[in-house]
Amino acid sequence: MELKGKVIQILPLTTGAGKKGQWKKQEFIVETQAQYPKKVCLSLWGEKIDQYTLAVGEMVNASVDLESREYNGRWYTEARAWKLDKSGSSEAQYAAPTAPSIGEEPFDASSSATDDLPF
Repeated sequence: MELKGKVIQILPLTTGAGKKGQWKKQEFIVETQAQYPKKVCLSLWGEKIDQYTLAVGEMVNASVDLESREYNGRWYTEARAWKLDKSGSSEAQYAAPTAPSIGEEPFDASSSATDDLPF
């Protein structure tokens, strides 16, 4: 499952010890960029934390696995990010326009005055 959004909060690192040794988990909150934005808590585990350093304000595209577990009659769901692609900060979306790319002609206001269109 893919989830794209802006990192709005990074929660404190959680560590512990289990049957398989030491573990660490980093949770962060992503806000989707849809018409009705949703906030989703995602988690990174182990070496993925060091591999994907995050900062508040970054746009990310996360590949996520959903998993639910039962404990004492209650179900708990976790959204675990296994891959992150950073697509820049939110300010990059509002950057000034760039020069036209190869093969793209720039807009010339004087050329529109010679058109025969009625509007």
